[in-house]
Amino acid sequence: MLCFVLPVFAEDSEVPEDLKLIDNLSSAFERVSNIIKPSVVSISSIKKAKKVANNSKKMPQAPGGGRTPFDNFFNEEFMERFFEQLPDNGAPSRGMGSGVIVSEDGYIITNNHVIEGADEIEVVLYNEKKYDAELIGADPKSDIAVIKINQKDLKFAKLGNSDELKVGQWVVAAGAPFNLTQTITAGIISATGRSNVGIADYEDFIQTDAAINPGNSGGPLVSLSGEVIGINTAIFSKSGGYMGVGFAIPVSMVSSVKDSLIKDGKVVRGFLGVMIQKLDEDMAASFAFDNTDGALVSEVNADGPADKAGVLAGDIIVEFDGHKIKDPSQLRNLVGQTNPEKSAALIVFREGKLKELSMKVGLLGNESPVNTVMEKVHENNLGVQVSDIDAEIKAALGLEDDRGVVITQVQPGSLAQFNGLNKGDVLLKINNDEIKSASNFYSSIEKIDLQKGIRLTIKRKGGNIFIFIKE
Repeated sequence: MLCFVLPVFAEDSEVPEDLKLIDNLSSAFERVSNIIKPSVVSISSIKKAKKVANNSKKMPQAPGGGRTPFDNFFNEEFMERFFEQLPDNGAPSRGMGSGVIVSEDGYIITNNHVIEGADEIEVVLYNEKKYDAELIGADPKSDIAVIKINQKDLKFAKLGNSDELKVGQWVVAAGAPFNLTQTITAGIISATGRSNVGIADYEDFIQTDAAINPGNSGGPLVSLSGEVIGINTAIFSKSGGYMGVGFAIPVSMVSSVKDSLIKDGKVVRGFLGVMIQKLDEDMAASFAFDNTDGALVSEVNADGPADKAGVLAGDIIVEFDGHKIKDPSQLRNLVGQTNPEKSAALIVFREGKLKELSMKVGLLGNESPVNTVMEKVHENNLGVQVSDIDAEIKAALGLEDDRGVVITQVQPGSLAQFNGLNKGDVLLKINNDEIKSASNFYSSIEKIDLQKGIRLTIKRKGGNIFIFIKE
């Protein structure tokens, strides 16, 4: 039989410093819990039953039936827990999520995916009072939604400053995981500025190991001072449950989206009119740029804001409106949060020099062209087959002209596949030389030293990108 002996201290003995630290930390968690709990709500999104051919749950599929970026975040087990689907017997389905009150008159922030498609929204406060909620506005691009209940004098949370967060900082996640209301979990900030996660169009996530489970979505991530620093939105999981990696939308983004939704019912975003991509060392060196910070402009929309300001394909944007640019995701988020018609300064790296440009930010639209692919057969030593662009291919790809050649096949295991070339890509340039035909492409490739590397200009899905290939 195991026995555990707890230390006993005499009344007049001094408590060890390490125990004082533990008690102080415990008190900090108790304090933040008491501060945030009254403003955390549980949300039921109710969908009326609809006639369906079968009752199986369908996960989103990528074109052609492949996996999507959501597979590790919202897999089938996750969806079974998050949106419990009842039998098709006329009963509604009900999804559970969380939210946080941000004003005394009833405005509540949650995730778009918590309330998306709901016919009715019900909110339960910390005191178990229930209210019907009105959808004020939702923004799928950031996965933020604002709802409102018709009440006054509510206890609301204070929004903090997510721009000053530090990795290792203690945080608390609040919400209703698995419909267990008023749950608090603790952890640290594991990383900031997470992007390319595949959850939303605009991503700048806080990563945390504070336990976030189904039902926590939409609830607040809170600092030990009791201020909301993020909105819990997703987990990385193969089982649907907690695995130590959760993501929250930083409150800096949440605040601007919230204000737009309350004011206009939608989010108005700024627009540059460029295609941008990330730099790696080889790509940067091909432009004689000495680091990988910034956003590489691969295409400029004709007559767009950037075009009018004098931005060129091949420019590297290193600063926007006074902000140093680290990568394309940061630039995309900064521009998106900028009011259209605002004048902003751009600093670009071009031909070995920095150049300052002045521009007026435009209004973001919703075009998203998608191209199809035709097959023609040719070969080259990169491991691709290419074809001249005839009228049929031009129409199928939705091209405005017949410049370049189209990739019709990529050989498995080739340099082309390894470096991300796809069937349907249009090859426009090798380094700075335009590709005028398939034969021109082949002859040019034969003269290139692939050990030094080449930079290809590619048109893909309506926009241009650069790809650097090196043996």
